Amino acid sequence: MGAQKKSASTVAARTSDDPEELARVPLQAVLLADSFTTKFRPITLERPKVLLPLANVPMIEYALAWLESVGVEEVFVFCCAHAKQVTNYLQSSPWFSQPNFSVATIESHNSVSAGDALRLIYERNVIHGDFILISGDTLSNMSLTRALQEHRERKKKDSNAVMTMVIKRSKLSPVTQQSRLGTDELFMAIDPDTKQLLFYEENTHHLKGTLSLDKTLLIDNPSITLHNDMQDCFIDICSPEVLSLFTDNFDYQHLRRHFVKGLLVDDIMGYKIYTHEIHSSYAARVDNYRSYDTISKDIIQRWTYPLVPDVLLLGSSATKLEREGIYRASEIVQSRSAQIGPLTVIGNNTRIGNNTTIANSVIGKGCSIGSNVLIEGSYIWDNVTVEDGCQLRHSIVCDRVVMKSGSVLSPGVVLSFKVVVGQNVTVPTYSKVSLLLQPTKQDSDEELEYADNNSDVEASSIAGTHNNLNGELTSDLSEMQGSATEELGSGGVGYIWSICEGASEEEWRHSIAPVPAEKLVELSQTMDDDLDFSNQDGNAPASSGELKPGGVSDSDDEDGDANNDSAYFEKEVVFQYSIAYKDVFPIFLNNTANFSLQVEATFLRAVHENVKVDHVILEVNSLKLSYNMEFAACAGAIFYSMLKLALGTPYNSSAELYNAVINVINTWQRLLKSYLSGKDEEIEIILKFEEMCSESAKELSPLFTKILCLLYDKDMISEDAILDWESEKKYAEESDRVFVKQAEKFLQWLREASEEED
Repeated sequence: MGAQKKSASTVAARTSDDPEELARVPLQAVLLADSFTTKFRPITLERPKVLLPLANVPMIEYALAWLESVGVEEVFVFCCAHAKQVTNYLQSSPWFSQPNFSVATIESHNSVSAGDALRLIYERNVIHGDFILISGDTLSNMSLTRALQEHRERKKKDSNAVMTMVIKRSKLSPVTQQSRLGTDELFMAIDPDTKQLLFYEENTHHLKGTLSLDKTLLIDNPSITLHNDMQDCFIDICSPEVLSLFTDNFDYQHLRRHFVKGLLVDDIMGYKIYTHEIHSSYAARVDNYRSYDTISKDIIQRWTYPLVPDVLLLGSSATKLEREGIYRASEIVQSRSAQIGPLTVIGNNTRIGNNTTIANSVIGKGCSIGSNVLIEGSYIWDNVTVEDGCQLRHSIVCDRVVMKSGSVLSPGVVLSFKVVVGQNVTVPTYSKVSLLLQPTKQDSDEELEYADNNSDVEASSIAGTHNNLNGELTSDLSEMQGSATEELGSGGVGYIWSICEGASEEEWRHSIAPVPAEKLVELSQTMDDDLDFSNQDGNAPASSGELKPGGVSDSDDEDGDANNDSAYFEKEVVFQYSIAYKDVFPIFLNNTANFSLQVEATFLRAVHENVKVDHVILEVNSLKLSYNMEFAACAGAIFYSMLKLALGTPYNSSAELYNAVINVINTWQRLLKSYLSGKDEEIEIILKFEEMCSESAKELSPLFTKILCLLYDKDMISEDAILDWESEKKYAEESDRVFVKQAEKFLQWLREASEEED
């Protein structure tokens, strides 16, 4: 699938090599306003994904705001599905009148893939130099200066360096083997010196524990680093050759699966892709419902600053940030008895009734929320009516939905536009409900959308909805499926889509609902079984992500000539791994340090995503098994993570820091106690605390005795553990007895109390 040689000459004719000429070419961007996927159905049958609200702001706003901030001067927005909606939105927005920032749309009703889109853009001859390629559902606050500079410098030295991909570290859950964005495991092989991308494999669960690397990777590269802890940010810096490569290869459809992997295996033209890793900046793509939930929470917690609700002002209403991450529009009506919990956004002209509780949720504009309503971890879009006594947990509710009194949405429910849920009806977990019938014929790769001129569905009854379908979707009612409206109760309007055969197992992976506890237990058990199997396997790899030709054993070579390099490379190199070793690849630390980092990442994710303690215990148990750690190591790592969380809370005095420690311990004491099975684990806590006060967290030093007393009062550390710790320090050097001396009065009190008991 090699590119034809005409590509280079064609591009050379269209672009200048003169540096001064190149300097005058404005920085351009191509924004794909179509995802070409079906993951957000049924919602995207009526509205394009880039116009769906993310913390009450359309996704495309975040992408355009970032492009303007990094110095892009011309943006070409490619529209396919619902092109008229996207075009009308942009034409009525301020983006069409911004100085020094030009936004133009390119429409196509025949394109079914990113490859088709880029081929059409090439034909239009609008790109004249390096350009940014981004999806309209991507959000970032990174600076592009360094990445652009690296790309251009490489291009000067090597004309075949046609693309730079932005990547970011992202730990997988050891239990679900997913990132926090709900994406599956991604493997990359990268040259650690040049940052050239050498291998790219996504959705590796089908490999069943074996990853095959081409032998030329080890022949041509002194060393490679294999990563499974990288997130593809879907922000690419491209040379114009990228467009011509798509034009010359019509089998390139998918940007990663076809183009990137095609270039990596093409040994004829020699085109190269490089990576640029970001660290403190934010970049993520809304790929599924879980990533929609995660990125929304990141926005609310201001990881995406300045792309946050109180800065991105749309319309005349301002949104103000209050304590505990609560954002309120200026014009809302809220009952005094209503409670608004942390990490919540309330849109303009919304009314909230008596005794209603809302937490960790986003409420759109013009909504009417009745009395005694519970909304938790949900996303309510514009002009939604929720009557008295309703309950919504971890659900998405689109515009103009009506929930009648007493109705309940189970976790993972998606209600598309204008659905009506009847009185006292409970919608089952993971249900997707729409006014539109469910097509039985779905392409797994491209989104087959409804016609633009009929996409604003105004169906007065379910019986007439099939008349609004696009000519491309000509299936009659016999070819469509959906549950009768009676399942939504008396007065209910909508169809509950059935879960496709074989897809029910995957619903929990991409839902905004937390992974069920029983599923975590099942996955944890599977992981334990795989670990037992891997421990019996003599081919378990070393805990390093760096592979070198000389360091790979060839004992399985049938010729038995381990010293013959040519014989060694006669066969494909197969790198075997088990679940227990996956997260170890990219870490160049000892096993204990790596384990502590993994526990800390798990704990912080639990804090930010409000994960239940029972689920955190399951994940830590899985890490404990994977790294073959004792309970003491778990307790120490968790306590360390808890104190770091307290240190990350703003404080102006030792008293405020102590209060922060109290709050963290009160919240997470059950998690820590789960690993304090005896005196040894309790002593480990004291030693870890002592180490932090001496080295990494000296701010806690003056509070050592007070926090030690707190742990004793909370029955987390026993009297025997504290006195044994003192005894161990009896003959230590003076520098190791600093905190024993500081706690002398407390220790004396414990000794006297012990003697009285005797």
